[in-house]
Parts: sequence; structure tokens; C-alpha cells
Amino acid sequence: MLRMGTRPRQPPDLRQREEGRLLAAVALVEQEEDEEEDSEEGSSGSGGSDSASRAEEGAKATKVPTFDVPYFRYIDEEESEGEGDGEEVCSSSRSLSSIEDDSSSDSVVSDRYVVVSGTPEKILEHLLSVLRLDNHRDDQGSTQQTKESEPLLDDFLLTYLVFMSTSDLCQALLGHYCSKRHHRGKEEGKEVLDRKRQVLHLVTQWTTLYRDFLREDEHVKLFMKTLYRFLLDDLYEYPTLEKEQKDLQKLLRLHRRHTAEEYSPHRKSKTLSHQLSLKENGLPTRGTQRETREVLCHVYVSMDSYLSVRSLASVVAQGLLQEVAERLDVPLEELVLLAVTYPGEKLLLKPQDRLYSDSLTAVGRLHVCRKDLSEVMNPFTDNAELQQRSARMLSMNTWDVAVTLTNFDWSVFNSIHEQELVYFTFSRHASGGHTVALELLLQRCNEVQLWVMTEVLMCPTLCNRVQLIKKFIKIAAHCKAQRNLNSFFAIVMGLNTAAVSRLSQTWEKVPGKFKKLFLDLEMLTDPSLNHKAYRDTFKKTKTPKIPFLPLLLKDITFIHEGNKTFLDNLVNFEKLHMIADTVRLIRHCQEDHMGNGMPQKSSPEVQAYVDYLHVIDNQQTLFELSHRLEPRV
Repeated sequence: MLRMGTRPRQPPDLRQREEGRLLAAVALVEQEEDEEEDSEEGSSGSGGSDSASRAEEGAKATKVPTFDVPYFRYIDEEESEGEGDGEEVCSSSRSLSSIEDDSSSDSVVSDRYVVVSGTPEKILEHLLSVLRLDNHRDDQGSTQQTKESEPLLDDFLLTYLVFMSTSDLCQALLGHYCSKRHHRGKEEGKEVLDRKRQVLHLVTQWTTLYRDFLREDEHVKLFMKTLYRFLLDDLYEYPTLEKEQKDLQKLLRLHRRHTAEEYSPHRKSKTLSHQLSLKENGLPTRGTQRETREVLCHVYVSMDSYLSVRSLASVVAQGLLQEVAERLDVPLEELVLLAVTYPGEKLLLKPQDRLYSDSLTAVGRLHVCRKDLSEVMNPFTDNAELQQRSARMLSMNTWDVAVTLTNFDWSVFNSIHEQELVYFTFSRHASGGHTVALELLLQRCNEVQLWVMTEVLMCPTLCNRVQLIKKFIKIAAHCKAQRNLNSFFAIVMGLNTAAVSRLSQTWEKVPGKFKKLFLDLEMLTDPSLNHKAYRDTFKKTKTPKIPFLPLLLKDITFIHEGNKTFLDNLVNFEKLHMIADTVRLIRHCQEDHMGNGMPQKSSPEVQAYVDYLHVIDNQQTLFELSHRLEPRV
């Protein structure tokens, strides 16, 4: 069963504003009609019959509103079944202007579909029935439908996992492809052909959108092979499916190439040729399987502080230990790597031990220490490290630091798929590594905030702390100018934390123009009116840009928690449409139609420092450092 109709009841204030807008639109329409009648009376008369016919047309026209509000028909399920001689009827959920081809061409009724609710099977059946293929063929006969022209398809593909499994979708698609149902007699060959093409078009869009997520799914592998065999069998009866057969063959070939070349010694060169083949086939490269998955390794150098190391998920103990030794400027022979498990057991890792499982689960909390198991450094007593740390940060150019932060964030954000937000919200504990990039950027945002706090609180002299705060304010402004709002938020929040903001003596020494600049930046992080200041600024920012991801996830969570997924055992598709609209923001932010470009050339020295952030993640330790700098009066 598929229901369509008006949207769920709105709150009284929203409903009153909507009614007021509609009444104003109706008044405007009536005023225009009065003006037309006056002009007709002033002109030479065309006879009473003409005026009477116009009156009848006007009476008919009142049945369809002419203002920009979707007009819906409600089809009762029982009446539909009675009229169709036992035939199942799937009620349409598109606006009336798109349902009736003979409607007036100048009607401004919105053409956006609205599916309120329905069973998964009926939603899929309706989706296939409204796909139009003939009007979107290019000179070579290929289908040229974009996601923008198929909002229902895009919503369904982005959110189907909320209400049905992938195996159920595969089974349903095979059923529709092989369907031999009869409607008012024997179904014509053209209708069968159109249904097969619609299924193939949906599968192409689905596999293109989900390629990296579906690659390891055994149900999808079997489904694609079965569908391809069915398609080959149908070529004799329907030779016009040859184009679809070639498209599906390309997808299968690319899938096999990914599998065969996963561990090839020539993978880098083959990856380039693979990307070129994607472009030649008109397929997007962004959705492909990432050749290497990256993680941020937290290697604790003391009980309260860790060194953040960006490395491959396949990193072994010896490789990670070597990177840490170079960063700390400590001989490799003096260090060992331990893994502390949750029960508290300490494991001495061997050089070739892997640190992450296939699901990216760490073997434990990683600690690097000397061979006598003593700490490498202590943030309270290692004065040489403190002096060196402050001097290194103060010598860096603020624009270069912002560029390095942006390049890091963009490299991760550009690999995030919209689907990761859906997995993160609805199946976080069973995502199977599908949210790697999203979690990596969220982790980075938290680290940058802790890094700002650590740098300020580990600076022992007052004048250097003032200079550091000035530098971070400028870095935040540069990140905003570079359209990196993720790091911008992290820096501003780091400076606003209680451990840093309580340093009154330090803030008093900050020049007034920097305080004013920080106040302006701080206003963008104001959470009042649902972060209105940030949202308004973000809308005006050109793409590509990096949004503040925690707020985006908060929006999806509020939609999920505030609306039921099922209404009367039917899928609440209006909720899924709102979720799809939100996650599509990722796609919009990654676009670069104007060639603005996000990555920039960064300083190698700055990059070597920012890629290995040394932060303190213990809030109590941070407060102790803050009180040591400026004791409570």
C-alpha cells in the first residue's frame, strides 16, 4: 500500500503562517482575474456565449490551485481495489500538474513528488513506474537522467537501508525484472521492455552511488551476476537492450578489476587507468572504493597526552614506532610499543604485528615508552620540550598553518560519501567500516580543539601565550576565508573552553583589534536560533567548502528522533526525504563548478608539524595546567 496526501500536521504557528500565505496567493489570483474581466469588458464584446464559456473554464480552474503549493489526490485503497477488478493500484504521489498531461502549461503547481508513506514493495513499484527513460536519450541512445530530475529515485537510494535490507532490495528488483504480470489482458511487449529498462536504470544508479559500500556484499555480487545472465537471455527477444547490457557489463568489469587489482604491485598505475576509464564511461570517480583506508593513530607518550599519527590501516608496529621516534626526536632503539587492552593487560607488540583489524578496530590503547617502561615525556616536568614546542609554533606562518589544516580536512572530506551519514545515524554499530572517512574527520575536529588548548596551556611564559592566542585567532580567520568551517569551529571552541578562557591575565594582554576579531568569529559559532548565524554564512559561502560536521549529524539525529520511521506499519517516506535532503549537503559541498579548488600548496615544515599533533586529552590535566599558569585568586 502506498499513501499520498498532504504533509503531516504542522504546529499551529506554522500552519497559520502557511494559511496566511495561501490566502494572500488566492487574493492575488482573484485580483488578476478581476483585472482580466475588466479589460475584457472594456474591449469590443465577443458575445455572451464567450463570457459564459470563460465562466465555465474559470469554474473548472478553481479545482486546481494556481499558486506554488503541491496539489494532491487521495486514493482510497479499498475504492481503488474495487474499481480495478481485483487489480492492485499504486496511488500516484506526484503533484497533479505532473500526473495530468493535459493540464495547463502555464500552471505553477509544484512538480515535486510527495510520498507520505507506503510499504517498501509499493514504494519500489511506484518508483519504477514513474521513471521516464524515453525523453532523456542522447544521440547514442544512452539514458541521460540526473539525480536532480529524479528526486524520488535519489531519496530512495540514499535511505532504503532504513526500512529494507540490501538482500530484500536485490530480490525485489529481480522480481520486477522478470515480472510477467497481466494488466487488462496480455501485457504488451513495450511495457515489459520499459519495465526491464527501468530496473536496469535503477541498478546502474544504485551501483554507481554505492560502489564502495556494495563491493563486499555477497548478496549484491550474486544479484549482479544473476541479473546479467537474465539480460543476456533477453537480448534475443529485446535487441534494444544492447545499450543497457553494455553498461551493466562495464560495471561488472570495473568491479572485477577492483577485486583483481587490490593487491597488485602495479596498483598505482592501474588506479589511474581505472579512474580514466570511469571518466570515459561517464561514471563518477568519487564513489569508487578507496584504494587505501586511513586512520588517526593515538599513540600515548604519557598517561594523559598522545601523538596523533595519520597512517594506513594496514600499518604495523615497527612502521608506527619509527614515525613516532622521528617526531619525538628519540632513537628508535630506545622505544617499544605497548597495547593496553580494556581489562588493563599490557601487550608488548612485535615489529610485524598489525595494529588494526579489517573492521578498523585497534588492538588496544597504544603506548610508546622506553625499554624500561618509563614515559617518554611528562607535560609537567619536561621544560625543554615546553620551550621547544612554543618556539616552533610561534615561528610558523598562520596562513600556512590554516592551509595545512584545510588540506588535511579536505583530503578526508572529499572522500566522504553521503551514505556514511545514514550508516552513522541508523546502523553505527554495524556499519562494517563504511563510516571510516566520516569518523576520521570527526576525530580530527576534536583533536584540533584539544591541540589549541594544549598549545596555549603548555606555554609557560605570559608573552608567548598572548602571541599564541593571537596566532590562533588569525588561523581561525584564515580557515574561514579558506571555506574550512570544520577547523574554524574547532579552533574557536578550543579558545572558548573554560581552561583557556579563564586565563584573564593572558586575555587582558591581547590587543583590542584581536579581541574584536575573535568576537566576530565567535558570533558565527553562536548556537542561538538553531545556529542561525552559522547557517546564514554557510549558505553564502561558495563551493567547494567543508561544513561543520557535528552540526550536520545533529540535524539528521533530530530528524530521526523526532519522526517515526513507520506509521501504521508503513514507511514514513516524508521523514526519509528530509534525511536525504540533509545528507545531500555533502554532495553539494564537494562540487567545484567554478574551479575554485580547495587544496593549496603548503609548507613542508608546517605540514610535518600539523600532521603529528601532540595533544592532551585529559580535561583534569588541562585544568591543572591552567591553574599552574594562573592560580585561582
